[in-house]
Amino acid sequence: MFFKKTKQLIVDNKPISIHKIDGEDYICLTDMIRGEEGVDHIKNWMRNRNTVEFLGLWESIHNENFKGVEFDTFRKEAGLNSFTLTPKKWVEATNAKGIISKSGRFGGGTYAHKDIAFEFGTWISPAFKLYLIKEYQKLKEIENNQYNLEWNVKRLISKTNYLLHTDAIKDHIIPESKKWHKDLEYAEEADILNVAVFGCTAKEWKENNPKRCKDGENLRDSASINELVILSNAENLNSEMIREGLDRKTRFIRLQEIIHRQKKVLNERDFIKSMKKTSEDVYVIENKKTKK
Repeated sequence: MFFKKTKQLIVDNKPISIHKIDGEDYICLTDMIRGEEGVDHIKNWMRNRNTVEFLGLWESIHNENFKGVEFDTFRKEAGLNSFTLTPKKWVEATNAKGIISKSGRFGGGTYAHKDIAFEFGTWISPAFKLYLIKEYQKLKEIENNQYNLEWNVKRLISKTNYLLHTDAIKDHIIPESKKWHKDLEYAEEADILNVAVFGCTAKEWKENNPKRCKDGENLRDSASINELVILSNAENLNSEMIREGLDRKTRFIRLQEIIHRQKKVLNERDFIKSMKKTSEDVYVIENKKTKK
């Protein structure tokens, strides 16, 4: 199974984690009942006949490796006073994939595919389920927003063009370098672009943004769409100037002039695209304000 970075919903003042697993959203059931009856709440839900039938139907639709014979055994026993069912027992017996248990201090717990998590929300309360669905829909709107999508594309392009930049450094600067270790040369050249585009070095950004840095973000992750376009252009320009043999000071001065001109043109065209990406929903929020 392939796990991606966790996201969070806030429902009824509870932070609820979401993992992307094999391309699908799995919501943490443990978070949904944290502070209540804990794991027993999940067990009580799973021993209910309607729950077992729902889980079996979901698996039969989405899981070609689901063991139907073992499921039938659970279905016949469901509702009896002696019947118990846990996520681990369900998964091991039926090869289910709709519910997953993760271990670990951070991000551990019982996760369920969003379809199943919404059903579990009903077990908690209809109101909780409604709030859960609304918050989830809001998250999807943010992810699919045109500005966030465009930002992701531009970030990918800037990463790709950075390969051209490092290739020029490898071929034309590092062979001539006596003073610098090669990793430092890459960092120095990267910071030429950082200062020219963002006005600070990567180290300065980290010092001023400790929380975002702790979350795994860097200076370029905080860029606006326009800055990413300009950064991509600057990477190409600098790589060509390196190949032409221009010294660092000359390249920096020329880059500053070009970047200043491009920023002025792009930012005047679209203010929203000039906004810094301080959060996942920054463009959504600003877009709504702009429409008012």
